[in-house]
Amino acid sequence: MDSDMDTTVTSNTLKNTVLETLHLVASLGIIIAVDKILERVFVVLGIKFPSALFGMFCIFSILVFLDLTFPEAATNLMDFFEPALLFIQRWLPLFYVPALVVLPISIQDIPAASGIKICFIIVGGWLATLIVAGYTAIAVRKMVKTELIPAEPMSRPSSFSQTEVRVWTGFFIVSFVAALIHPTLLGTHAITYLPFLLAATVLGYMVGCRLPSCAMKVIHPIISCVLFAEIAALAFGFLSRAGFYNVLGDYLTKVPSNPGAGDILMGLLNSVILSFAFSMYKQKKLVRRHASEIFTAVIISALFSLYSTALVGRLVGLEQYLTVSSLPRCITVALALSIASLFEVADSSITAAVVVLTGLVGANFVKAVLDKLRFRDPIARGVATASSCHGFGTAALSANEPEALPFCAIAYALTGISASLFCSVPAFRQSLLVVVG
Repeated sequence: MDSDMDTTVTSNTLKNTVLETLHLVASLGIIIAVDKILERVFVVLGIKFPSALFGMFCIFSILVFLDLTFPEAATNLMDFFEPALLFIQRWLPLFYVPALVVLPISIQDIPAASGIKICFIIVGGWLATLIVAGYTAIAVRKMVKTELIPAEPMSRPSSFSQTEVRVWTGFFIVSFVAALIHPTLLGTHAITYLPFLLAATVLGYMVGCRLPSCAMKVIHPIISCVLFAEIAALAFGFLSRAGFYNVLGDYLTKVPSNPGAGDILMGLLNSVILSFAFSMYKQKKLVRRHASEIFTAVIISALFSLYSTALVGRLVGLEQYLTVSSLPRCITVALALSIASLFEVADSSITAAVVVLTGLVGANFVKAVLDKLRFRDPIARGVATASSCHGFGTAALSANEPEALPFCAIAYALTGISASLFCSVPAFRQSLLVVVG
């Protein structure tokens, strides 16, 4: 009798696991499919605006419309996509890591003296922008006298188990050794290196998430994630004599037919941005209630970031082309590169490197600084974070504070959009160039 009951329980557990897996695959698959369709449409139409940001606002608008007309449909949609949202939230920082891993390639040609000046601008500028955005949000709230109400509770993803760490460790060892023995086992170097570099990146994130809270204040999981991938590339480059930079080059190839580990992770980044719409919808009451402070803080911080970068670059004697390349440091990479093209920046990789470094600084220190400044509510924390260190900061903060994610998401998008609109005006661009000198 007990045996029959155990069999039934096991059977039901297995059935539930299969159904949950299928639900996850279906919900995540739809988000990815929507992203790829939108991306393709924008390419065909020649639209340079990031398709993911457009899609995020479209999904949010659809959910709001359904909530007003067919509330049950909106609830059913949220329930259907919940597994995908939890999956994305659990792995969120990973999708931003590839740009950090290949950062040594981007900055190797920048002179050391100029690099120090750029680092000063990045660190000081990030901190100043965060302070301006956070205090602006709080000041506007006091002016319009909007009472802060508690945020809607957000689901938290499960923590990583010891079994998951062991499985990924085993996968890393096997794939690392296989690549050493036969570097083109899977056809090309990049594809053969992909398994062990991906495993190293995942392991770094898992280990980082399992560090004591005191250690996380110094080393955020994003940092440990990058370190693991870098060490794996360094070790393989040494043992195989392929060289560190060559292995890093195969980490992020940006060639669809020959992807590396970074290409796989970054291929999901736009889907992550689409998922932000659901988080924004969950907090729609707070977003609507505090729209004045959110929009004001975003616009002021975007202007402050652009002009302060131009001014400080001039004051520290940074080369003009490097200062101009650094202007969109607080803007997400896609829009930052678009802004750089408006200024006819010759080497866009410098802009990308500055944006990534700003994100790296923010990701590691944003939570500690927010706590030190006593920004308690999720609106001020979210707006200050995304306005100063875009997606990297969003990923870092929301990993432990999911209630701040909706405000990070909207500030993350609006900061880039407002800065792009400002810089598209010739007179505005000219005024920045005058400040640069």
